Amino acid sequence: MRMPFSMPDEFAMGWLKAGFNFWQSLPVTNVHDMTVLDANGKDIYPVSSGARNIVMQASANYWQRQTELWGSAFAGVIGARPKSVAEPERGDRRFHAEDWSSNAWYNLLKQSYLLNARMLEELVEASTLDEKEKHKLRFFARQFIDLTSPANFAATNPEVIRQAVESKGSSLLSGFTHLLEDLKQGTISITDQSAFEVGRSVAVSEGSVVYENDLFQLIQYAPLTPTVAQRPLLIVPPCINKFYILDLQPENSFVRFACEQGLTVFLVSWRNPQQDMAQTEWDTYLEQGVMKAIDVARTISRADKVNALGWCVGGTMLSSALAVMRANGDESVASVTLLTALLDFSEPGDLGVFIDEMGVSMREQTIGRGGLYPGRELGFVFQTLRANDLIWPYVVNNYLKGKTPAAFDLLYWNADTTNLPGPMYSWYLRNMYLENNLRVPKKLTMCGTPVDLGRIDMPSYLLATEEDHIVPWQSAYRSTQLLGGETEFVLGASGHIAGVINPASKNKRSYWTNDESGSNADEWLASAKKQPGSWWNHWIEWVKRHAGEQVKARTTPGNAKYKPIEAAPGRYVKVRAD
Repeated sequence: MRMPFSMPDEFAMGWLKAGFNFWQSLPVTNVHDMTVLDANGKDIYPVSSGARNIVMQASANYWQRQTELWGSAFAGVIGARPKSVAEPERGDRRFHAEDWSSNAWYNLLKQSYLLNARMLEELVEASTLDEKEKHKLRFFARQFIDLTSPANFAATNPEVIRQAVESKGSSLLSGFTHLLEDLKQGTISITDQSAFEVGRSVAVSEGSVVYENDLFQLIQYAPLTPTVAQRPLLIVPPCINKFYILDLQPENSFVRFACEQGLTVFLVSWRNPQQDMAQTEWDTYLEQGVMKAIDVARTISRADKVNALGWCVGGTMLSSALAVMRANGDESVASVTLLTALLDFSEPGDLGVFIDEMGVSMREQTIGRGGLYPGRELGFVFQTLRANDLIWPYVVNNYLKGKTPAAFDLLYWNADTTNLPGPMYSWYLRNMYLENNLRVPKKLTMCGTPVDLGRIDMPSYLLATEEDHIVPWQSAYRSTQLLGGETEFVLGASGHIAGVINPASKNKRSYWTNDESGSNADEWLASAKKQPGSWWNHWIEWVKRHAGEQVKARTTPGNAKYKPIEAAPGRYVKVRAD
């Protein structure tokens, strides 16, 4: 029987290490400017009197608030209006039930928890760790804070107790049944899996698979306009997720939008690696993946060049492939679009908390020469980045309240994880996240060619999103200083997924543009102009300038060499991780 979480070793080790460093660095003594020593007598972190003052002030504030809280609780008992000492942050849905405010006991639980959480956060900020270690500590402290919420336990959640009483215990019995089911499948259910099927209810845009190898299938989508731009669009999605986030439903499909705007769209559908791919390396993804897809798309469309788009790690792969191609004189790509992609990994966001020398070395020793990194573990990592949205609400809903998750296409996609080949994944972790080698000209050799991102001299469109916790927008902005061609940087609203999948038809949110490039992200933003609506409209006008003349749309997919194999979305995307 599997555990409900397939927890990566990096998560457990990161939590323990962050806690160890935290307690060793806390300024708990009154000795002026002392140094904390480890068990071997070596200096760890200097403890300043300023840091001690922060701890003392945090402690004083905490006890003052606790006194106010208990005074308010007693006032409520005698009928006076209780005073609120601590309130949840805006958007925190854990305490929406009326009892959390109207019932004196639950209100006390809620506010006491929030005060304890605030105290821990202030202690984290008072620690004398360097900024990288402190960022890790913030993350794992937040995991602990989220876990210990009174909303997560049956005995302290008023909604759970009420439902248990009203249902005469059947809600708890149903919850236990859901728990057993999730134990069998090895993951927490976050949506109704039976409500969706790839190719029927999601990923429904019409098209054909026109090429495949052991690594990917290439989909050519049917045109939706009488004429199309001469140069096609090739989309390279991340290999760590299924591609159909770009084609969930007709109303929010980026694929359909591009087709409706008169582009011939090709898309890479990565295979979900099984044991026969356990030796696959990064270079294979470039040569037999990205570069092959570019060649086939250009050949089928009879175009001189293609416009290429990469999202997240797909953008990193695309940029790597383009650097190799340009170094070898290949000019097959007219423009490149990078959506929330990292080229400079110096500040890699919350994912960086899982990556250090010990963890990467462990992966290299276990799967670096052959093996698979399980999709369940990767999925758990991404869930922990937003635990209060993707873990604890479903623990409460499924196991404590006994309810079945609602049908939600985005969460269906989120739960459809993919494995990764060990050699490719280990190389990616070390050379990108750990050592940040891609940004250094010719530091890396890929496909036998020294890589220099400055050789990517075609126009580029770079999208980042302001709330992205996976690819911080300031880090994405650094790509403008690494690429050799003219760059158009755009900052979208919202996060890593919602900021990208922002349909033009709904005209929601906003984005920022700037005709002038700044020396850094903050300088760029200071003079940027806020634009209403979706960045899709801005991008389509940009890419059309590089798409060539209008030609009659070809309704027959493929050509004599690359004949249709099967209907979109193809069979590769339907293979689920074990």
